[in-house]
Amino acid sequence: MTTFRIAPSILSADFARLGEEVRNVVTAGADIIHFDVMDNHYVPNLTIGPLVCEAIRPHVQVPIDVHLMVKPVDRIIPDFAKAGANIITFHPEASEHLDRSLQLIRDNGCKAGLVFNPGTPLHYLEHVMDKIDIILIMSVNPGFGGQSFIAQALKKIAEARRMIDASGRDIMLEVDGGIKIDNIAAAAAAGADTFVAGSAIFGKPDYKAVIDAMRAELAKTVAKTVAN
Repeated sequence: MTTFRIAPSILSADFARLGEEVRNVVTAGADIIHFDVMDNHYVPNLTIGPLVCEAIRPHVQVPIDVHLMVKPVDRIIPDFAKAGANIITFHPEASEHLDRSLQLIRDNGCKAGLVFNPGTPLHYLEHVMDKIDIILIMSVNPGFGGQSFIAQALKKIAEARRMIDASGRDIMLEVDGGIKIDNIAAAAAAGADTFVAGSAIFGKPDYKAVIDAMRAELAKTVAKTVAN
């Protein structure tokens, strides 16, 4: 049976009390903390770096999933690994040598993965699946939180799921962008197992109520699959 994971993105958290925010969201049922890194170069926004990752690491025991929206990526990978990241993903457009960057992440003790923008094809995966632990499908264009889900991403999720199944490897399939209670089931039905949600969780007063509602929608997906 599929293991579903909820990964709240701290991009939408209250940065004035970030330690408290990550503790609260984990207590509410989060499986992973999603950590968005933007450089005002690869994407038109500037967010947070390794020092913030290091600061929140003592507050939670769950994995920290660092999504690098930076170019180039190799220089900063060891810094995030040292800061306590467990998973590091990057965009293929941001590396001149995908195999080397993926291996660098693994050499630093983290799970490695690639991130695909709405307009980025999945063919980059073809020759590096042996170094992939996670595939992240963006269902918005990267750079800003609070955007609406792009429905076309469901086809890409399904395509990535077929590639994972064909590989025979245990690879997580994550989706990020506009994930809410009313569309998480569709993403799961397409093949995703890990769901990044920012404003849908941190923008609400009761984190547990939102996460519980998301899990209820995911349970319906499992029930439909079993029935069929």
